[in-house]
Amino acid sequence: MLLSLTLADFVLVDSLSLEFASGFSVFTGETGAGKSILVDALTLVLGGRADAGMVREGAVRAEVAAEFDLHDQAALGRWLAENELTGDADALLLRRTLDDGGRSRAYVNGRPVTVQQLRQAGEMLVDIHGQHAHYSLLKPAEQRRLLDTYAGSDALAHSVAQAWQGWRQARDRHDSAARNSGETDIERERLTSTVREIEALNFSVEGWRTLQDEHRRLAHAAELIQGAQAAALEIEDDDAGITARLKATRTRLHDLVEIDPALSAMLESVTAATDALRESAHELARYADRVDLDAERLDEAERRLAAVQGLARKHRLPPEDLADCLDAARARLAELGEGSDLQSLAAAETEAWAAYETQARQLGSARRAAADRLADSVAEGIHRLAMRGGRFEVAFTPCEPGVGGLESVEFMVSPNAGQGLKPLAGTASGGELSRIGLALQTVLADVQGAATLIFDEVDAGIGGAVAEVVGRLLADLGRQRQVLCVTHLPQVAACASGHYRVSKEQIGGRACTRVEHLRDQARVDELARMLGGVKITAATRAHAAEMLHQAAEVR
Repeated sequence: MLLSLTLADFVLVDSLSLEFASGFSVFTGETGAGKSILVDALTLVLGGRADAGMVREGAVRAEVAAEFDLHDQAALGRWLAENELTGDADALLLRRTLDDGGRSRAYVNGRPVTVQQLRQAGEMLVDIHGQHAHYSLLKPAEQRRLLDTYAGSDALAHSVAQAWQGWRQARDRHDSAARNSGETDIERERLTSTVREIEALNFSVEGWRTLQDEHRRLAHAAELIQGAQAAALEIEDDDAGITARLKATRTRLHDLVEIDPALSAMLESVTAATDALRESAHELARYADRVDLDAERLDEAERRLAAVQGLARKHRLPPEDLADCLDAARARLAELGEGSDLQSLAAAETEAWAAYETQARQLGSARRAAADRLADSVAEGIHRLAMRGGRFEVAFTPCEPGVGGLESVEFMVSPNAGQGLKPLAGTASGGELSRIGLALQTVLADVQGAATLIFDEVDAGIGGAVAEVVGRLLADLGRQRQVLCVTHLPQVAACASGHYRVSKEQIGGRACTRVEHLRDQARVDELARMLGGVKITAATRAHAAEMLHQAAEVR
């Protein structure tokens, strides 16, 4: 339920804060006063389209905030928790800002969100029926949607639409594979050859690096042996080796230490260096003994190097990328295997069609089961709305399978007794269409989940005694849901438990919209204005007071 609405610099509103109660409330006022601005503001804060023209002239930013009571809103509570947007236990705050450049920001419980998230929350909170909502009833798709909603089959209808798309995709894959089977065979043959060639090499990146290191050693084996032996000889040669010269140095230092013990550290360093060099000479000798002068192994390594480099050149890539090339070829072959098996694709298409057909028939059965109940309820509603003797039915016609199922849905109406049923689009006048639409909306209010319903002049084209019935219908609806209605009809306004007057005044040369919550005499005066126009007399005030009294008795 909507608890409050706050506006700042929105269209003609400079600053406005309203609080709402449960039940049925109306907004009235002169034409052009800005009644629908409040509906526009709610639409914006519920995730509707933003337009820079909504920012009040001269302001840099507009802001709309709406607070809702979350009592009995378990689904919305779960959604908030899943999106980490939970706030107070029983309250929800939605906020939308819009700058004069058209850029908007959205918030849920003070946290930034996307407009899509704001819209998702709004759809669970409020249903808005605009001034031209009735005319959407003339569209077959809208008639089908309303029946599915009444039947509680929205989820099934969505599944049918998805199954239809799934079947079309399966059919397209099958058709495409059949058309391209020749090209696919050529590609498969090429990829198979690539896989076989690379697999025959038993190639791996690590093995390639090891092979390069081994070839380098084998190719330079003689040079390595000679170099290691020469280095060892330079260190350990008896007469000219480094260790021989260090030995003489160590003897000299030993004698000097006898004179000055401070040279002991130097003697130890030279001794350690001599030992380290001898160990290095021994390691070089052992390395030279281990180096393999294996010409056959060198030839084998060179052949493998040439094979790898040749295959890499063939595929125009570095040798290191051959492993990735193999993986890509295998993956593509797997795709071609899945996508080119015409028999499997045909089976998948058949399976997808069967799934669609099964769900579509289930949906058709649910629609037919609900159609009579909907027709009876709507007929009862239009009888109350001065269309006595009128009939309403839902007609089904088999059609080409599609996203909406296996049958077309069409609302049929007979506005007057003795007339045959005809399609709604070609039968109802504007006033009749408004009454049928209102009857449908009140019937659907029992099955739709939003706790707040907003009607923006949906009683257009209705007057006289029928207007009073409309007011009572909306009041009845207000016992189940919170109902807010923009209206020009005093008969409707009299039936409301809450009444807000919207007016426009000039402040500093600028038009400003004001909203006042009316009570007692102020409400009588507003109804009198709606009844009598410019000149309000004692008689019109008395009539207005009588209307309120009678409506209170009915409530």
